[in-house]
Amino acid sequence: MKNFTKKFLKTLLMLTCVFALTACGQDEAASANQILKQKNAEAQAQNVVRMVAALVSSQDNASAMFDEYNNIELADVFSSLYAEYTKGASGMGESGIACEGKAVRNAFVSFESGIEDMGSITEIGQPVSTISDDTITVQIPMKGENASGSVELIFSNDIYLVMTSCTLNMDETKGALMGRAALNTLLGMGTVFVVLILISLIISVFSFIPKMQEKLAKKETPAQAPAPAPVVAAPAVVEEDELADDMELVAVIAAAIAAYEGTSVEGFQVRSIRRSNTGKWKRA
Repeated sequence: MKNFTKKFLKTLLMLTCVFALTACGQDEAASANQILKQKNAEAQAQNVVRMVAALVSSQDNASAMFDEYNNIELADVFSSLYAEYTKGASGMGESGIACEGKAVRNAFVSFESGIEDMGSITEIGQPVSTISDDTITVQIPMKGENASGSVELIFSNDIYLVMTSCTLNMDETKGALMGRAALNTLLGMGTVFVVLILISLIISVFSFIPKMQEKLAKKETPAQAPAPAPVVAAPAVVEEDELADDMELVAVIAAAIAAYEGTSVEGFQVRSIRRSNTGKWKRA
């Protein structure tokens, strides 16, 4: 039983070593393949930069010669130019490049703008690449008479290295960086002060809101009708005609009584006048 256990452990150990060696071999092969891809990408990137820089420097508005081509046609034309350039530079057989048309257009446009600011190119540096699962990015520094920059090229990380992007980016000088920093500071401080001023104005407007509300309330409240003036009872007006008629009647009655009694009307005083039911006055 002990011998069987020892044999089993030895066999298991041998299998583990075999698998470990196989994995190490695969990792080493993968690493070697990735390094080879990076080297190829760096070589192609350096050739692309030199070729595009030469075309743009020797011809005004070099990007205009590709206006009549679509992106697919432009990729084929650029690949042919690349093959002719590498053949002349190395003296070896023709070798094209896989690329996208939009990457070629962007390369010429950015080089025309960058070289105009940089001036004549004095140096093209060595490429430096980084690799990821999907892409290989290559950076190549460039120097000109007036300024410097760097070209960024991106290749697809697959069997065929396809150039998907090529852009010349200018390096900013210290003066430009300081100017941008100062501008950003001024914009930030200015924005803060403007916001504070707006807030203070809004707060100051709050004091007018109650007054406006009072005015609106007064306009909306209907005006109360004035209280009717108390009716003053008109004094009783004694008509002069009726008073005159009563005085004449009194005088006539007084004269009749005085004649009947055979006396004078001076001692008479009329207190009231009543109708008499007797017939003496009729007989008189």
